[in-house]
Amino acid sequence: MSALSQPEAFARIRLLRSPNVGPVSYAQLLRRFGSAQAALEALPDLGRRGGRDYRAAPAERIEREVEAVRAAGARYLFHDQPGFPPLLAEIESVPPILTFRGDLALAAKPCVAMVGARNASAAAVKLARDFAAALSEAGFVVVSGLARGIDGAAHRGALPATIGVIASGIDIAYPPQHAELQEEISATGLVLAEQPPGTEPRGSHFPSRNRIIAGLAAGTLVVEAAPRSGSLITARLAGEAGREVMAIPGSPLDARSQGCNQLIRDGAVLVQTPEDVVELLNGFDGTPRSTFREAAPGYDCTPDEFEDAEPANISGLLTTAPVPVDELIRQSNTGAAAVQMALLELEIAGRLQRHAGGRVSLVR
Repeated sequence: MSALSQPEAFARIRLLRSPNVGPVSYAQLLRRFGSAQAALEALPDLGRRGGRDYRAAPAERIEREVEAVRAAGARYLFHDQPGFPPLLAEIESVPPILTFRGDLALAAKPCVAMVGARNASAAAVKLARDFAAALSEAGFVVVSGLARGIDGAAHRGALPATIGVIASGIDIAYPPQHAELQEEISATGLVLAEQPPGTEPRGSHFPSRNRIIAGLAAGTLVVEAAPRSGSLITARLAGEAGREVMAIPGSPLDARSQGCNQLIRDGAVLVQTPEDVVELLNGFDGTPRSTFREAAPGYDCTPDEFEDAEPANISGLLTTAPVPVDELIRQSNTGAAAVQMALLELEIAGRLQRHAGGRVSLVR
């Protein structure tokens, strides 16, 4: 791509911070209108067609954000810039804009994600630290979420070859007891954030952060996890992205091992040594050995198709129950572009919610 002009970079930030614009709708708006500046001008009309009045984010708020990023010693990274992590660019809901502190070159190296329980056992913490150290020595960058327990151990074992992905703004340390670790990673490794500066982490931010952790890496290793934990969400997202999913088995008597054992039962690869991970990920060609999840179906359309599309009439097909987008395309008897345009109008109006696995529903 050509270098991004300052007005267009500013418009992109403003577009993403505007109400009801998420990663998928952001990408569609750029594809449909060609630039963020043109998309911003079109937002009020799209909202009206979706059934609601609409106002984009105020420019003054974006000016304050840009200043806060600069004050934090951070920089912006846009999805189509040369330094954007190549594997992350392949996921379905690629983060349009990240802020970062540290060595961005780390994200272009072979990466492995390591995740697990916050209340991890002492044995699992030591195992995570040892695995991370061995994987970094083998040439891998270890990606994790800077949480307590397994995440912190993985970062410490891999330093400086580690990437911390946080659920807060780039200027917020969370959890507070990892403030020193986060600062050390910023100085010697790499810290990435999707939320605007000043944002305290909320529950909804963690699944979004988890998709970035999974997306950066060729494979995700779960060290110790309870059923229905955030670590299993990261593993599922890795599987949907077509990446390797690995788990270290544990005793069936320990609840903190049940999540890993469940992953293995469902198709994740059982690993017992760092060498097992290296063997799986060296020369990863996009075909995982794990059968944990099938990739989400594709339903893309070209910019030309999207530009010329008239929105499909799908109001009768949508309810508050999530339905796959490809099913809407099939039942509407229209093309992908027409359905995507209708979904975009509903989303901008605040009437549509997107879910994992390419599913959508009306907002409850």
